[in-house]
Amino acid sequence: MHAGRRLAAIVAACCLASVAAQAQKLPAGFVYLRDVDPTIIQDIRYAGSNNFVGRPLRGYQAAECVVKREVGALLKSVQEELAPQNLSLKMFDCYRPTRAVADMVAWSRDGKETPAQKRYNPAFSKADLFRLGYIAERSGHSTGAALDLTLVELKADNSATFDPARDYADCTANVNLRAPDGSVDMGTGYDCSDTKSHTAAKSITAAQRRWREKLVQVMARRGFVNYSKEWWHFSLPGAGGQAYDFPIAPRK
Repeated sequence: MHAGRRLAAIVAACCLASVAAQAQKLPAGFVYLRDVDPTIIQDIRYAGSNNFVGRPLRGYQAAECVVKREVGALLKSVQEELAPQNLSLKMFDCYRPTRAVADMVAWSRDGKETPAQKRYNPAFSKADLFRLGYIAERSGHSTGAALDLTLVELKADNSATFDPARDYADCTANVNLRAPDGSVDMGTGYDCSDTKSHTAAKSITAAQRRWREKLVQVMARRGFVNYSKEWWHFSLPGAGGQAYDFPIAPRK
């Protein structure tokens, strides 16, 4: 009887170890945001076709937000502040493998540009994205401490979905004409390489400016710093470090 119990305990321990081994897919210090706060909406663009490249980027094997553990805890705190206001964060991108950054670089230099891709940089060529500061050969995203995100009104009708076959207006157009993203109107779409995307742009409405200011303020209260050329981009100083290249795999 005692031997049977011991055997059962050994089997149970082995099973738990096996589960833990399967779940441990991330380097130390990284977490899936969904495991920290499942209420935060995720729309990880580079895992699909709804992005400026028009296809999944290398390393995005799953549409999951992966972040440094401390970053995830702070995002949970932001979400807890927003929830009573019927608002939610929506994540567009989190940790980004360096192979995905290299994929962006190669795309920007391939000499080709489709009308669908042009929606994201209507005022200039994609070859100018580096010079103008919209794409970099090294990204803070690869450290797990940079984020692309927006706000969602939970009581609004966010049912419109992206149709890859539809001819949408460019990312600076009226919210009813550009591709839908189920979030508040920030004045441009996500990843819009244009001066209108600058956080303090003068060419947006008062309501759009209030939404941007609200996002910046709620993030700043947790120490996040906004990138002035992209209203959606935030980083946490001191939480970065080395760049990583592990793929974003499905959660177990």
